[in-house]
Amino acid sequence: MRKDIDIPKSDGVYVAAVKEFNETHRTNDWNAYIINDLNEPLELVLIVSNGYNDQKVTSQMRHKLQLLPAKGYAKIEFIEDSVLELNNEFAVTYFLGGTLFEKKFVFQASSISDETAGPIPVMPKEGVLAS
Repeated sequence: MRKDIDIPKSDGVYVAAVKEFNETHRTNDWNAYIINDLNEPLELVLIVSNGYNDQKVTSQMRHKLQLLPAKGYAKIEFIEDSVLELNNEFAVTYFLGGTLFEKKFVFQASSISDETAGPIPVMPKEGVLAS
């Protein structure tokens, strides 16, 4: 039964939006990153993302990382400007020490902006953390 499955609270793992210069297109783009602020690596990280509001739903994107090192980060995906007005959800599942963890991270609609950017864990850049 589902009530018998114990999934512990996920701490020390974050999803952040970071604005970066794209050399190819010569634009400043928002990119989503997963951050591991723990002292142990994350194994088999699965991420499902999508955007939504009352009228629109984007298609789901799926990503997999075999290993995310301790105190490390990895780019998940580019965030297109038109979806910044939507709620953007990232469902993250991973193994840590043989235990399954999961958490949903959400950027509320219009919360990703230069004005809301600030320091983020592990990365030497500013960004917006999902709640």
